[in-house]
Amino acid sequence: MKVTYGRTDTGISAYTGDWGKAQVVHLLKRAMFGAKPADIKHFEAMTMDAAVDALLQPNAVVPAPPVNNYNVGGYMDPTGVAAGAPWVLAPEGDEELNDKRRASYKAWWTGLMINQERTMHEKLVLFWHNHFATETQTIKDARFMYKHNAMLREHAYGNFKALAKAVTLDPAMLVYLNGYLNEKSAADENYSRELMELFTCGKGPDSQYTEEDVRAGARVLTGYRIDKVNISSYFDPTMHDIENKQFSSWFSNKVITGKTGTMGTTELDDMLGIIFLQEEVAKFICRKFYQFFIYYEIDAAAEANVITPLAEIFRSNNYEIKPLLEALFKSEHFYDPLNMSCLIKSPVDFTVGLCREFGVPMAQAVDYPAAYGQWSALQAAASTQQQNIGDPPGVSGWDAYYLAPQFHELWINTDTLPKRNMLVDQMITTGYTRNGQTLLIDPILFADQLPAPQDPVALVSDSLDILYRMDVSDTTKTFLKDKILLQGQEQDYYWTNAWNAYKADTSNMMNRNIVLTHLREMYKYIMNLSEYHLA
Repeated sequence: MKVTYGRTDTGISAYTGDWGKAQVVHLLKRAMFGAKPADIKHFEAMTMDAAVDALLQPNAVVPAPPVNNYNVGGYMDPTGVAAGAPWVLAPEGDEELNDKRRASYKAWWTGLMINQERTMHEKLVLFWHNHFATETQTIKDARFMYKHNAMLREHAYGNFKALAKAVTLDPAMLVYLNGYLNEKSAADENYSRELMELFTCGKGPDSQYTEEDVRAGARVLTGYRIDKVNISSYFDPTMHDIENKQFSSWFSNKVITGKTGTMGTTELDDMLGIIFLQEEVAKFICRKFYQFFIYYEIDAAAEANVITPLAEIFRSNNYEIKPLLEALFKSEHFYDPLNMSCLIKSPVDFTVGLCREFGVPMAQAVDYPAAYGQWSALQAAASTQQQNIGDPPGVSGWDAYYLAPQFHELWINTDTLPKRNMLVDQMITTGYTRNGQTLLIDPILFADQLPAPQDPVALVSDSLDILYRMDVSDTTKTFLKDKILLQGQEQDYYWTNAWNAYKADTSNMMNRNIVLTHLREMYKYIMNLSEYHLA
């Protein structure tokens, strides 16, 4: 039965309303990092169903692994990896080398977000990284971190049960939550606890696993070890607890029969089978998707109208991820006006989306010294805004996705807001310079992609349609046009003449500088307003 009187009463019925720029931009800003003008045009030419279907396709190309960009300043990789060559299969090396490789890994990952295909694959990798959170500073071995990322990438659209198993056996996770130390004589409960509390069942009032379940799960998981030579994990049956494991009444008093030898590995499948019989698993994961992609607060109406039916779809499809996403992104709830412009951009979304929307020129990956320098600068910028990919604050992920009551409001504070404003101010004026690389927004390039850049009224409106997710008043638009773009000129034709003069001869630097100065002031002002931080 549908519940009303919530923040919004819409559910997961198929959306049948308007499909125009506002809906396309909303979809792209949630499913990708930013909405590029070219991408907007691409998806506007599709139906809503076709657009969502396209976004739900995995990337066509498996990304090349990160490379050695750290043989600089006289430093040489002690394991023999040449400059510009991948390091992900090389020997581990020492602590200094792994520090450099982890920086390389984070830069590489940022580059994949910047250069993402027209799918939501990259956004999903970040979602799963937050859900199955790990920290490079704890894992230390950068090769394990790369393998962990590749595993999340491989399973991002696939089956959640298969993903949960892959994460459990992943060498990075085995290190991070002490799974590789878990043995029959001293069962370590760390991973078993997080598997239930944070990864599958959740810790809400309807999740009623017990401490005995955690201990039983830990015994199931005894015997898994890491192999630093082959960069993998393996099962040591001599370290496995072969006794039976009893689970609580919440798990229907199931017993996992202890097994010897290599058959001990099948106990993990038995345990995941028990866990995934619980309806709360599907609801918990649907809530995580909701808070990441829709809105942070789940009231009674959202629980009844969205989470419960969405969880039924998830379970009826044997925990396949794509049917869940398809239902969510094609629903009336997703396109409900109350669910537009209601999320504060994360630092990664803010930083990467900024560069993508404005088309900030980036070096090609083949020019790895420049490319990694640029990607590293952007990764550092997001990190100073309190989202350091690869190193969330802990196993629960970033606070903004779970910590009530502030949730996403935690992204904006007296420390991070000035840093956001400083970043955009530098990028639109002198350029943001780090690692010997300068990242600079060319506002002319952005304006030139709009339908009528010579018309100041249309220019302001069309810019806001992309850069903002909420309407502003006509008074604000007039102010932006008259006081910021025209800088006090009384007639609109002043801008029209300036733009047309530039377009008539783009090599004329005086004409270009006039247009550039006015556009810089307008876009700088737009990005400094609070609306720019909403997605």
